[in-house]
Amino acid sequence: MAFDTIIRGGTIATASDTFTCDIGITGGRIAALGDNLGAAAEIVDATGKLVLPGGIDSHVHIAQPSGPGIVMADDFASATRSAAFGGNTMVLPFAMQQKGESLRQVVTSYHAKAEGHCYVDVSFHLIIADATDAVLGQELPALVEDGYTSFKVFMTYEGLALSDLEMLNVMSVARETGALVMIHAENYDAIRFLTDKLERAGKTAPHFHATSRPIPVEREATHRAISLSELVDVPIMIVHVSNGEAMEEIRRAQQRGLKVYGETCPQYLVLTEKDLEGLNMEGAKYVCSPPPRDKASQQACWQGLQQGVFSLFSSDHCPFKYDDPQGKLAPKGRTSFRWVPNGIPGVETRLPILFSEGVGKGRISLNEFVALTATNHARTYGLYPKKGTIAVGADADIAIWDPDKEQTISQSLMHGGSDYTPYEGIKVKGWPVSTMVRGKFVVRDGKLVGAEGGGAYVTRAKSEFAKPRGAAHV
Repeated sequence: MAFDTIIRGGTIATASDTFTCDIGITGGRIAALGDNLGAAAEIVDATGKLVLPGGIDSHVHIAQPSGPGIVMADDFASATRSAAFGGNTMVLPFAMQQKGESLRQVVTSYHAKAEGHCYVDVSFHLIIADATDAVLGQELPALVEDGYTSFKVFMTYEGLALSDLEMLNVMSVARETGALVMIHAENYDAIRFLTDKLERAGKTAPHFHATSRPIPVEREATHRAISLSELVDVPIMIVHVSNGEAMEEIRRAQQRGLKVYGETCPQYLVLTEKDLEGLNMEGAKYVCSPPPRDKASQQACWQGLQQGVFSLFSSDHCPFKYDDPQGKLAPKGRTSFRWVPNGIPGVETRLPILFSEGVGKGRISLNEFVALTATNHARTYGLYPKKGTIAVGADADIAIWDPDKEQTISQSLMHGGSDYTPYEGIKVKGWPVSTMVRGKFVVRDGKLVGAEGGGAYVTRAKSEFAKPRGAAHV
């Protein structure tokens, strides 16, 4: 048979195997794996390259409301373009509800922002900020059945933090519908107490952001989230874990047989709290929550990846401009760390950082890299085996890597909307040079060749780890 495209001569890696063969692509899907596949409309020579499943970044924030006078740096066009250059073929941003809003209307409005503007495929998580009876009893179950099978709750932030009772109610809906709950675990009252105390003492520079959110704030909330999930008997994903103490809470839960999963991010592997100590407001570039910690925490996060406590490696891409009145240097941001927009860009640099620091330095294998950046995301969020692997029948979502390409990360190389990268100056070895979504190149040999709007919205099944089981027994 003749194929649309054959990728020839590359070394293929999945989460379980590494092998050499050709990939035959027809109609946007992988139709064959083997040698001497025959004719194709186009032959892609991948000799000397790695051919990997395209990255799935399941924790990104795009075009999300961020507060009065603050605007995110990325819309769907710039964020998904940046993702493609970073070797990603799919991202999962959040449709964020605010107090008083209909969850269904939030989803409709968010689709309108994305429609026709994506370079890679997308699917949406939900953020539940207003856990009313109508939301929990009607809108949320209906949305889960429509394929919005994961939702996030916050234990911190004004207007977003849910009480323990509200979290239990949300978890109960997740149990009944088979959805997966993602949790931002930080103790809101403790952060407010510490922030007020720091400001009264005149300690308002950006690096005090980390002081206001120390490890115990995250550890306690992680323990509490796990305890609440145990009461309801529902799986949860603790997102963006930054340190060993919170990681150990997750490990202990896993050892007790609880369905508790963990995620960490690049900022917790290569940045530290000292990065927030830049002159003037330079430290604001690194303000995110939880904040980067110390070297011991970095090592603990690596161990969490190596030992399987963390099954996901995401960017938590949450981009703002730095030198902009609607970004990090907004007027309020100059007066206290409290007002600095909270988040950093990272969707484009996630994969090169983990490849170089992980695979290149022998911390993880190439197959573990694929699992942590693609396959586990697909399995966790109801996309596997359509996404996240190289196999016959899967979508032809492929990243071709030059494992020997050396690059110094610089804002001049980035393709998103922010005006800086927090990873400026980090040297990496290994770089994605071409990215293909459903059989069509979006980036080829380092150049954008795909069209805005080429990415599609993907409706998801329920997670492999969260099946409906009815109301919890009490």
